[in-house]
Amino acid sequence: MSDSGTDSGIPSLGPHTEPQGESLGARLNWLRAAVLGANDGIVSTAGVVVGVAGATSDRGAIIVAGVAAAAAGALSMAAGEYVSVSTQRDSERAMLHLERRELREDPVGELEELTQLYEAKGISRPLAEQVAAELTAHDALTAHAEVELGIDPDDLTNPWHAAWASMAAFTVGALLPLLVIAFSPAAVRTWVTVLAVVAALALTGWASARLGRSPAGRAVLRNIGGGLVAMAITYAIGALVGTTLS
Repeated sequence: MSDSGTDSGIPSLGPHTEPQGESLGARLNWLRAAVLGANDGIVSTAGVVVGVAGATSDRGAIIVAGVAAAAAGALSMAAGEYVSVSTQRDSERAMLHLERRELREDPVGELEELTQLYEAKGISRPLAEQVAAELTAHDALTAHAEVELGIDPDDLTNPWHAAWASMAAFTVGALLPLLVIAFSPAAVRTWVTVLAVVAALALTGWASARLGRSPAGRAVLRNIGGGLVAMAITYAIGALVGTTLS
């Protein structure tokens, strides 16, 4: 099998070094997904409520549209994430099944393959042979899965966790524009909502940049720019449709 692993396959120097790194990476991935989910909730719901506000001043209609958009978006995010992660989990299980079969049918060849994988990472041949032999004796499947596939057989992705997390993140983001436009005075509700959304997008842009270790300024500007464009377009469409239907 091809070497699609990462440096996480190199044995750690202590019993807790690598698990801590893997745990930190997993937490960062979840946090990044939560920030992006909240960002989607903010932008999509703000687009809907601002668009409806462009068509009508009826507070009830705006709130109904916002609630519907938030619910539909959260459910769509959850369903999409469940399907995506389920597919990933099925693929991981299939690869692990294949690895088990190869270990059963050709243990000597698999040991040599593991040795060569460690050599490719810069470990000398004698040490690579020793590491491969010891890890194979301890848990051959885990050793091969981590180095070749980048998979921990005991910690496969959970589609239900991903679905609920995406739904929750989207809902939290969607609540901001919905509550702001619902409780703002009619004369300024659109502008107050835009300002609140800009502030929220600046925060999520900054957070995503920090989690990704990228420049915060550009991420914040991109986030705010995208949100403003979305709201401007939906408001214009709402105003056009509202004028046409009135």
